[in-house]
Amino acid sequence: MSDCAVRFEEVGKMYRLGQVGTGTLCHDLNQWWQTRIMGRENPYLKVGSLSNQAAMNQGECVWALRDVTLDIAQGETVGIIGKNGAGKSTLLKLLSRITAPTTGCIKARGRIASMLEVGTGFHPEMTGRENIYMNGSIMGMKRREIAQRFDEIVDFAGIERYVDTPVKRYSSGMWVRLGFAVAAFLESEILVVDEVLAVGDAEFQRKAIGKLEYATQGQGRTVLFVSHNMGAVSQLCRRGLVIDHGQIMADGEISRAIGAYLASIEDEQVGEIKEAIKKIHKSLAVNQIKINDTVSRQSTLSPNQETLRVEIRGSSKQEMKGSVKLIFKTMAGLPVASMVEGRVTGETFQIRPGDFEIECEVKLPRYLAKGDFLIDLYLHQPAVQDFFFAPNCAILHSYGGYQEYCAPAVLADEGFMSLECERILIKQNFKGVTVC
Repeated sequence: MSDCAVRFEEVGKMYRLGQVGTGTLCHDLNQWWQTRIMGRENPYLKVGSLSNQAAMNQGECVWALRDVTLDIAQGETVGIIGKNGAGKSTLLKLLSRITAPTTGCIKARGRIASMLEVGTGFHPEMTGRENIYMNGSIMGMKRREIAQRFDEIVDFAGIERYVDTPVKRYSSGMWVRLGFAVAAFLESEILVVDEVLAVGDAEFQRKAIGKLEYATQGQGRTVLFVSHNMGAVSQLCRRGLVIDHGQIMADGEISRAIGAYLASIEDEQVGEIKEAIKKIHKSLAVNQIKINDTVSRQSTLSPNQETLRVEIRGSSKQEMKGSVKLIFKTMAGLPVASMVEGRVTGETFQIRPGDFEIECEVKLPRYLAKGDFLIDLYLHQPAVQDFFFAPNCAILHSYGGYQEYCAPAVLADEGFMSLECERILIKQNFKGVTVC
């Protein structure tokens, strides 16, 4: 392990489904002693309940990770990608010693700085200054070493005015900036980052990516980076791991790993668009969504197609002020164009209680590259709330080319191409009302 920073040897992590524990610490200790040390049956099993082995045999346990064998070299930057629930965060928690593996062992050389979620290791009643020193001490650093880095940490996090304020009064953005700064600036050989950059604003994300690049290229630190932002992963990492159902499905050069992951996503883009809805208002029901005149999650833009048609059919239990938001993304997840009706003017349409149909036509960009595009679809009240959100709900296959009669590419203040709405038609009680 001379040039190896991290080694996983047949590592597995199993969780038992349902209630865990007996309810009291005394009984928990007795249960551990009887089952783990003495090898006896659990004395606190209820009548008809299964033992741990029986539960495993009957499928009441789930393997978050299974048989993971992996070597990561010193100074290597590894991007870990996969779907939600694939086991990415479990892998990092095992490395950070937050939880212990069920099988196998993990070896690491050097101190580990972990940023697994917003405010990891922070005490809300303590000030920012106190939390910086506490985290450094936990990492094994001396007070003098922490003091040398203190000003850099505070400056990077941008919390100079609030450093002596309890962190419970910080916003989520301030909290994550300070947490990242502590993990990045305090001396450690291994840096573990799990999807925390998504909370920060665009400026902080650029600073954080730059800091991570310097940590690997300038300081030779080992970085394990989990993110769903394929652009950030490809920019920062040279090696990629694709995890699915607790096992490593691909391991290699980052572009190939991302390609394997995106191919698996595309294979799963079957069924109807409405099945992609992740968040929906309790008073709203969506019966059907069509994009490009099909309910399928995959469709093809015809050559010289001018507009993209979106149809939403459903019902509402209350009156709502709504607007349609559509985002075009590359297959790597980078936004390239958006249509946010009412974003500037605040203009919305009215949805009355009962059944409704929304028909929206969006002008396609003048310059449209050849390839595939992911679509995010929202029904929302701008700057107030989302009524439903369907991320990656469809894939559009484009032939590419120049379309002189379509919408011009206008740079919006988000940094994307801003697409124009051709028209929106609202139908309720079988009567059509044009609102824009």
